[in-house]
Amino acid sequence: MGPCSSASSLSSSTSFTPSLFKNETPRLSKFFILPGKSHSSLWVSQVGSTTTLARKHFQLKSSNGHPLDAVSSHDGLVENPLASKPQGEGLFSFSEQENVESSVSITVVGASGDLAKKKIFPALFALYYEDCLPKNFIVFGYARTKMNDEELRNMISKTLTCRIDRRENCEDKMEQFLQRCFYHSGQYDSEEHFAELDKKMKMKEDGKLAHRLFYLSIPPNIFVNVVKCASLRASSANGWTRVIVEKPFGRDSESSGELTRCLKQYLAEDQIFRIDHYLGKELVENLSVLRFSNLVFEPLWSRSYIRNVQLIFSEDFGTEGRGGYFDNYGIIRDIMQNHLLQILALFAMETPVSLDAEDIRNEKVKVLRSMRPLLLEDVVVGQYKGHSKGGKLLPAYTDDPTVPKGSVTPTFAAAALFIDNARWDGVPFLMKAGKALYTRRAEIRVQFRHVPGNLYRRNFGTDLDKATNELVLRVQPDEAIYLKINNKIPGLGMRLDRSDLNLLYRASSIIN
Repeated sequence: MGPCSSASSLSSSTSFTPSLFKNETPRLSKFFILPGKSHSSLWVSQVGSTTTLARKHFQLKSSNGHPLDAVSSHDGLVENPLASKPQGEGLFSFSEQENVESSVSITVVGASGDLAKKKIFPALFALYYEDCLPKNFIVFGYARTKMNDEELRNMISKTLTCRIDRRENCEDKMEQFLQRCFYHSGQYDSEEHFAELDKKMKMKEDGKLAHRLFYLSIPPNIFVNVVKCASLRASSANGWTRVIVEKPFGRDSESSGELTRCLKQYLAEDQIFRIDHYLGKELVENLSVLRFSNLVFEPLWSRSYIRNVQLIFSEDFGTEGRGGYFDNYGIIRDIMQNHLLQILALFAMETPVSLDAEDIRNEKVKVLRSMRPLLLEDVVVGQYKGHSKGGKLLPAYTDDPTVPKGSVTPTFAAAALFIDNARWDGVPFLMKAGKALYTRRAEIRVQFRHVPGNLYRRNFGTDLDKATNELVLRVQPDEAIYLKINNKIPGLGMRLDRSDLNLLYRASSIIN
C-alpha cells in the first residue's frame, strides 16, 4: 500500500459562499479562493499550481471555462485529450448548461461530529435563510454512525439558530431547510457505500444537471480515503464536483505537499478548497476595511507609532475528550500557524493593488517572506495542570483519558515574531495562544508608543504605560473595536484616566 493509501497528515482556511455554487466564472468571495482565480487569497491558501493530472471521473470543464489538464486511463495517467481543444469546448459548455435546470448536492462527510453539528449545518442554514443557496439544493450527511433522516434532522435542529434576523418567521425557514437534509451511513474507505450515496443523490437530483460539493469534516488521516471513494463512486456525471477540506493541512511543508500530491491523484487543483473557518469572523473580515478605508489609521500603522502588536487567543476549557486529535498537533499547529498567522498577515500587509484574490495573496506573501526566522529564545511553551474554577475542579491535560500518558504536547505557547521590512522593522508581534486559561477571548491589541515629553506623565504617576494609547479589536466574544485614550477626570485638579472609544458590534446596526 503506497503512501497515499491513507492521508499522511494535514494546514491553512467555516462558512460558505454563494459563488461556490455557481457555474459562471466565480469572483472572490468571503472565504474561498475560487476556480479561475489565483491559488491563494486573503482567506484561504491554495497550494501549488493547477494540476496536470486528474481522474477520468473529473473530465469536467473547470469553472473558468478551460478544460482540466489530464485524465486517467486503466493503464495509468495520460495527457488529457481535452487540453488541446480551443477554449470553450469540452464535455459540457456553459452555454449548454444555461438551458438545463441544475441542482447542488452538499454532502457533509463526518456529519455526526461536533464541527458539523455546531458550525457547518448552522452555516448552511444561515445561507439558506438569506437566499444564498441555489433554488434546487439538497444536503446529505455522511458518517459511520447509524442514523436515519429524521434522527439527523433532530440532531442538527438543536444547533440551528435564528440569529440572523429575528423579525422574520425563522421557524418556517428552519423546517423547510431540515426537509432538504438527508442521511447516509457508511464507512469512509468504502467505495460500495459511496456508490450507495450516489444512488440516493441521483434520486433527489431527479435528472437535473447535478453539481456536487463534499465538505470533509473528518480527521486529516482519512481525507485521501474519502476523496478517492467520492471521486470514483459519487462524483457528478455532468456537472462540477468540488471538495472542501478544513485545516490542519499537514504538520509541516513536507507533509502538506505530500497530502496535496495524494489529493491530486483524484482531484484537479481548482476542485480543492482549503479553508480556515476563523477567517470568517466578523472582526477579521473587517480588519482590511478598518485599515484601508479610514485615513486616520494610515499614518499610524507603522514602526514610527506602534510599539508592539499582540495577537491573543485563549480558551477557558481544555481538550474535553478531543485529546486524541489535539495531541497530534498542539496549540502551535492548531491555532498559531493558521488562525493567528493569517490575521498577522492581514494586519501587516501593504495596500493591495485591488481586492482580487491574487493581489491580496501577493501582499500577504510579502509579509511572510519578510519575517525573521523564529528563535528558540523568543518562544515559551507550557501545558495546563489541574485547577479549580468557580468551585469546580478541572483536570490537567494529561488527566484527559484521550491524551497519551506522559504527553509533552504544548497547550500554551507565546512567541515574539519580527517582520524585517521598512514598515515594521523592530516592532515585535507577540502571538499568544492557550487552552484551559481563565478567560475566553480572541483579540488584536495594538499598543502605541509613549508620547514624547508627555506633559502629564506626573498625573499618571510613574507608570507611563497607563498613558499609552491602545487600539483593541476583539474578535470574540462580543465583537468590538475600541481605542483607549487619555482623558481628564471631571472635577477639581488635574487627574487623568483612560477612557474607551467603543464600537460594540451588538449595539450597532451592522449586526442585529
